Amino acid sequence: MTEASAPAATTVGATAVQATTAARAEAEIRAHTTSGRATLELAVVGFAALMVSMSQGILVPVLAILPAELNTTHTNVEWLLTSTLLVAAVAVPVMGRLGDMFGKRRMLLIAMATLAVGSLIDAVTSNVALMIVGRAIQGLSTAAIPLGISLLVSLLPKERVGSAIALISSMLGVGAALSLPLAGLVAEHADFHVLFWILVVGGALSFLTVLAFVPEAPSRTGGRVDLVGAALLSAGLVALMLPLAETSNWGWGSPWVIGLLVLGVVLLVVLGVVERRIGDPLVDMVAFLRRPLLMTNIASMLFGFALFASMIGTASFVQAPEQAGYGFGSSMVVGGLVMLPSGLGMLFLAPVAARLVALRGGAQTLALGAVIVAVGWCTRIVFTDELWQIIVCNAVVGIGTGIGYAAMPSLINAFTPPTEIAAANGLNALFRSIGSSLASAIGGSILAARTVAVGSAELPSLDGYKQLFALCAGAAAVAAITTFGINSRRGAKPVPTA
Repeated sequence: MTEASAPAATTVGATAVQATTAARAEAEIRAHTTSGRATLELAVVGFAALMVSMSQGILVPVLAILPAELNTTHTNVEWLLTSTLLVAAVAVPVMGRLGDMFGKRRMLLIAMATLAVGSLIDAVTSNVALMIVGRAIQGLSTAAIPLGISLLVSLLPKERVGSAIALISSMLGVGAALSLPLAGLVAEHADFHVLFWILVVGGALSFLTVLAFVPEAPSRTGGRVDLVGAALLSAGLVALMLPLAETSNWGWGSPWVIGLLVLGVVLLVVLGVVERRIGDPLVDMVAFLRRPLLMTNIASMLFGFALFASMIGTASFVQAPEQAGYGFGSSMVVGGLVMLPSGLGMLFLAPVAARLVALRGGAQTLALGAVIVAVGWCTRIVFTDELWQIIVCNAVVGIGTGIGYAAMPSLINAFTPPTEIAAANGLNALFRSIGSSLASAIGGSILAARTVAVGSAELPSLDGYKQLFALCAGAAAVAAITTFGINSRRGAKPVPTA
């Protein structure tokens, strides 16, 4: 054998071993999983994803009343969101990696336990400091969604995986769509602590059902935890996410914002260098920088931007008085209900999205979702006169987002070895979270800079909203463009997975 042919033969041999291993794993899954059992596992993990998704947005509609309810400042109340965001940013990739090493089900159970415990703390106190601690504990539960996707990939027969991924991904939109009107209804008719009691019950029920009905994934790598990588990743993400969360208070020109953003970038660069030299790294930089995964993660960040902007640019839009030149003077409940068709569209189209992935591939499905999102945001710019127009246009954004969210995990799983699936899905979820943070920071700055006076109040102007909508349409267009890089490189071939 010549030197030139040796690497090719090695690659072919490795691929054959991977394919054989995947086939053996698939046979074991079919031997132990009936159709009814697979449906039950999907329902249980889907409920867990729904509860976690609801926890992320359930406080947004009641933030305005919390300073008075808790006898504290608006800045302190904002930390109820910021603490969750910062902990989630670190927990998602770290718990994903731990799931690959020690068990995806085990880490999913820990995630759901933290949702119940953190919510219980917030349900029984009105001390803002303790509530911030409770919300920080809740942030750990955010890892449940990528862990759930990875667990189902390892447990379900191959023909069920696509629809399962689409359904769990749709919970991100469904949870947000349900939490907003629910929070509005509770704020108008009951004490806000009821919201946390709902999460306590939901988190505890989810923990028990996962424990009772969902088995552990067969593949666990074991090994030593990369403490150096975990420390660098945690510090870098906190330095990056904190200024994004605090730009409304500190301002983009603040030395704190600039300094922390620079520090975050430096720490993440150092992380990349260090992880290449560690035998069992927290982040596999070689895999992470492969074009298919990198492009998918960038698209995920852009989709996260568009979905979160839909939340901040819809409920407040319809609740604004007509004197602002665009609003409908709707109640808090109606403002939340406007989001419901978008979330339901993501849910009901999940099987369609899975079918598209199977027929056209993840990259083309992702591109289609991005184009639909761009169209939806463009229509939001044009149609602002009637409430039904807002609902329909927002539903278009939700449908496109659902299609894109269904495609992204399928791409991550296709280009990732089975032993790294949870970590890869965790990083993908992290990029989505970064996109949401960017939407909050940039969208909030746009709306704060362009205002109109309505009596004694200053509200975002219609032009400010339209600029935000145009930015979202542009982000979706860029997401569509990134899909061209997913399969364009020689050697960017899917990895056989179970």
